[in-house]
Amino acid sequence: MTISQVAVPLRVVASAAVPAAAAPPAPKPVSTAVAAVTTTVASVIPVFLVSGLAVQICRELNLTPTTLGLAVSVYFGVTALGSLPVGALVERLGPAWTARVAILLAADAMLAIALSARSMPALVLMLAVAATANSLGQLASNASLSRSVPRRRHGFAFGAKQAAVPLATLLSGAAVPALALTVGWRWGFVAGAALALAALALVPRDRPRPAMARAPAARRRGREPAGAGLVALSVGAALGAAAATTVATFLVDSAVAQGVTEALAGLMLTLGGVICVCARLFVGWLADRWNRGHLSMVAAMLAIGASGIALLGLRRPAASLLGVTLGYGLGWCWPGLLTFSVARLRPRTPAAVTSITQTGVYAGACLGPLGAGLLVVHGGYTVVWSVSACAMALSACFMLLGSELTVGTNGR
Repeated sequence: MTISQVAVPLRVVASAAVPAAAAPPAPKPVSTAVAAVTTTVASVIPVFLVSGLAVQICRELNLTPTTLGLAVSVYFGVTALGSLPVGALVERLGPAWTARVAILLAADAMLAIALSARSMPALVLMLAVAATANSLGQLASNASLSRSVPRRRHGFAFGAKQAAVPLATLLSGAAVPALALTVGWRWGFVAGAALALAALALVPRDRPRPAMARAPAARRRGREPAGAGLVALSVGAALGAAAATTVATFLVDSAVAQGVTEALAGLMLTLGGVICVCARLFVGWLADRWNRGHLSMVAAMLAIGASGIALLGLRRPAASLLGVTLGYGLGWCWPGLLTFSVARLRPRTPAAVTSITQTGVYAGACLGPLGAGLLVVHGGYTVVWSVSACAMALSACFMLLGSELTVGTNGR
């Protein structure tokens, strides 16, 4: 008997002798979902604090709607550029490690804004750091949910995770009367940093995947093209995100320009966030009970949202209230369902595949506020809301196209 013939059974015996407790236990679905939500809130809240506290920040830093839009656009532009490489990084290093890095980066960026943002360049630089945290946190949460939550609960899990984005909007809107108008807008970022650091304790440990399972997945990921369906979905996501992010960025400033008080304008943004959180949860719950038609549902929500954004241009309080409800509350409740549908296309590499549509979301979120800022200066908010409504309606068309191009997959 040769040495190699003896070595093989010895390796088998040695591996069997390793106690099962050496590997960390699999994260529980509930704790994974809670961690995904808190990580997402911590990762994305810096930019929504800038939007919600826009009136106070612009007043102190002498910013205009154009420069405010530029600052927000830089944030989402950096996130878009980082999404594709970050998707591969999350698959390689694991969602827990990348989630912790994201939370720490976001907290550091918010503290830096609170202490050192004295000019437009400084604010943009700190938002760029926060954008890196966003791309890491979003895709780490996608991967952890896909791996640790049962497939039959993916719809609700992704809905809850994406509900964290309007939840961040809700918190930023509430920060206006609670902090900005009492102790100052900088304390809003201090509070955001404290919330982010508290989320660190909720991130569960990764359970290592077997080495044999990782290599084939990496090879498959390298061979699979994005496909025309994913490209169409990414374009649709870009258009829809451009419109919805414009609402989140300029709603408060637009309402104040119409004569609404700053506190009430912040509460309007909070209302939109509450409705959007509830809608994302409900849509996710519904997706777990329907086996198909998910992307068509996304298109329907975008069409409703387009009608709501058009109402914002009427410059009437009642129309604005209904416009926020439909345009932001419902027109921005689709990302969880889109992520859920795309993750089902390639369940072995959820971070990598969802990074394609996430790139579209953040590219739109980058260009939307920047273009809207220019339109405010040259045409006013009526033009901004008209163009945004058209963009969201066109987004619905691309979602339907993407649905047709992915016929026969689980993402339909």
